[in-house]
Order: sequence, then C-alpha cells, then structure tokens
Amino acid sequence: MDDMTLLDAAFEAMMEAGEEGASRLRFHERLADAQLFLMLTEEAQGENISPELFELADGRFILVFDTEERLSRFAGRPVPYAALSGRVIVQMLAGQGIGLGLNLDVAPSSTLIPAEAVEWLGETLAHVPEEVESGISEFTRPKGLPDALLSALDLKLAVAGGLASCAYLVGVRYDSGGAGHLLGFVDAQERAKAALAKAAGEALTFSGIDAGMMDVGFFESSNPAAAKLAAVGMRYDLPAPPEPEPYQPVIPGSDPNKPPKLR
Repeated sequence: MDDMTLLDAAFEAMMEAGEEGASRLRFHERLADAQLFLMLTEEAQGENISPELFELADGRFILVFDTEERLSRFAGRPVPYAALSGRVIVQMLAGQGIGLGLNLDVAPSSTLIPAEAVEWLGETLAHVPEEVESGISEFTRPKGLPDALLSALDLKLAVAGGLASCAYLVGVRYDSGGAGHLLGFVDAQERAKAALAKAAGEALTFSGIDAGMMDVGFFESSNPAAAKLAAVGMRYDLPAPPEPEPYQPVIPGSDPNKPPKLR
C-alpha cells in the first residue's frame, strides 16, 4: 500500500465525522484542488479526450486516481490517461449525468461519487463573491470571522502564484449603511481577477459560510484606499510567481476556460 494522500486523509475524516457537514465540504474541496489521473480509452487527440466509461448499477462513471501508481495498479497494464485538476473534470462533466469513481479498489479513499454530487460540486465551484467597486465609506479591522474561513483563505491564497502583490481582509461600512467584510487584492493582474474572486468564493463555500459574509475588491497600490487597507487589514502575502519553465505542449485541461471535449 502506498502512502496516504491528502484525498485519503480528507475522505477518512469525512467518514469518521458521519453527517457533520464541515468534513464533507473539506473532502470535496480537496477533490476539486487535486490533480487527478483520468483513465482514457485511447491517447488524447488534441483537445479531445475519450474517458473510459463504466456502466454500473448506480449509473455511469469515469475513473480517476490521485496518483499515476494507483491508476496503473487498478488497470494492471499500461493505459492512456489525462492529468487534470478535479475542478476541470467536474466542469467537463457538467450536464452529462456521469459520476466519478475515485481510487477504486486501490486506496482508502476508494468511493463512487454519483452524478448528482458531481453536479452539486460544479455548481458550488461556480459561486463567487460580489465584486465591490465603489460605495465604501470606511475600512475597519475584521471581527468575528470563523477560523475555518481564515484557514481556507490561507490555503487558497498560498497557491495564487503572484497573481497580486498581496491581499487584505478588512471590515467595511458602505455608503448605504450596511456593513460586512471585504477581501481586497492589491495590484492584481487583470487576467487573474476572475480566478482570485473564484478562489475567495471557494474559501467561503467550503468553510460552510454564507457567501454574503464577504465581498471582494481590487485596488491599485497607488490608490489611497490601498494604504487604508494596509492600516487595518489582515494581510495575506501572495508568493512570488515561479520561475518560467521550459516550453511544454498544450495538454487537455491546461486552460480552465477550455475543458477537454468528451468524445
């Protein structure tokens, strides 16, 4: 038996917790974040892939594994596969009525995830907080936010790879008289704003927290608002971008906005 993976640990925690919702959310978050190896019937042809589809009593399933070794052990022979993130696979399956067979027979996290759960996960991943561009009267220190959200933001922003210089979590009061919290990104890359907003939304959702608890905003460091954020906010430093890697051919699923096409 190989070493326990993050998915194994999250699955076992979910099983031990029974109906407790937080552990179930954390497992599905790990599933979305994980790189998964999807069994194919043949090598990918450009952006088109043909997953091995299994008809079971509980419905139709494709098979994914969180390590190449587990895929090989299940198949018992060399098989073609595509390495994709869980969220790309879920997006690919939207509306298909197909479930996921995860690590079947080769790991502690062996389980069948029905099509209904795959659809729910896809809808959950689509949620993003409201972006606030104006109407803020005051920034304040954040108060009363649960540890689950703070930890989730730590994890999400730690892999943001220099998409912004930093972020601040603050309390806000609005011109309308309302109040809440805001995650303000400073000097975010334009192309990255949607991804950063989605990451913030996932941190909320998978912490089991109402999406209305936090908005997002984007500020240039030259904007006086950035100094106000720094004065009262909880700072998150986004890591520097990685060094450029040698050119690699485009593989299916490498662009999250263009998931592979089923054949």
